[in-house]
Amino acid sequence: MNISPKSIRFDENSFWLELTDGRVIGVPLAWFPCLFNATAEQLAEYEFSPHGIHWDNLNEDISIAGLLVGQGDQTKPGKDVA
Repeated sequence: MNISPKSIRFDENSFWLELTDGRVIGVPLAWFPCLFNATAEQLAEYEFSPHGIHWDNLNEDISIAGLLVGQGDQTKPGKDVA
């Protein structure tokens, strides 16, 4: 996959991710409890990688491929989203 994150912004309930192919996807923060419970300052401390987003301070990694197929937090077994 050659699609990478380009920019991200947050609102009260979601994050909005602009991809290098021009798409903008909205993702509910509820899909990622770690992000949902984070402060604005913690959310702002992210890094983009070629394949996703990483929050070192929150120990959270989100892949673009996973978002595009509707996957939320995969760390808790039995949780389905989308």
